[in-house]
Amino acid sequence: MPAVALTKSNLIYHQRAAPIKHNRSIRICASILGIGCIAAGASKAMVTTAASSGSSNGGAYTTIKERVRFEKEIKKSKFIAIAGPIPDEQSAQSFLSQVRDQRATHNCWAYKVGDQYRSNDDGEPSGTAGKPIHSAIESSGIDRVMVVVIRHFGGIKLGTGGLVRAYGGVASECLRNAPTCLVKSKVRMGVEVSFDLLGVLYHQLQSFQVEDIKQDYETGKDGITMVTFQVDFDRIEKLEDAIKSHCSRDLVFYKR
Repeated sequence: MPAVALTKSNLIYHQRAAPIKHNRSIRICASILGIGCIAAGASKAMVTTAASSGSSNGGAYTTIKERVRFEKEIKKSKFIAIAGPIPDEQSAQSFLSQVRDQRATHNCWAYKVGDQYRSNDDGEPSGTAGKPIHSAIESSGIDRVMVVVIRHFGGIKLGTGGLVRAYGGVASECLRNAPTCLVKSKVRMGVEVSFDLLGVLYHQLQSFQVEDIKQDYETGKDGITMVTFQVDFDRIEKLEDAIKSHCSRDLVFYKR
């Protein structure tokens, strides 16, 4: 299916710390790397990757796990809402191209990625389709998601209020039925450690369920190896405290 530009006449745009002393045994540095997706509620855990979010909720946000669909007939018009997760604004174009129906009367949509969002009425009266779809997304508390509502006209006009209720209603119901997951930022940390502390270090890393552990002996320092791994952004402080407690209270940590 050919790509469809996201631009139409009724498109709405909304839119070093002081030096520190390093311990010779262990040195930890951190930088934001990626994200992990953990299913919310009773859903199973899953892992995914995406760019950093524009959300301001401490490095975590809720999104949907997979594409979902909801259909409803309103006064002989068929409304089909399709929602899907999008990692960034550029992915919205691809999602729209995949789900839009060229035979339909209207393909209205809205998406939200952090603080960025856009909506389109696709020929419906201004403000009666794209805006209520976006309002449904905001009300759901879901981020990095796009909802496209396809309408097959049934011959009966709904009026301005009817259109707002129809588009907003099917979008809300679609998102309500979608399985969600909590996405947390992952931090890449590096640990320069002496051989005699490796056992203690690995025990702590495993207890904090860190991921992607790698070890490099070529540090240029006798008896020293570098261990790198990923950990949830909200577990860094507790991990540092645990390592200090089991290795040395004098350890100095820094982040970059």
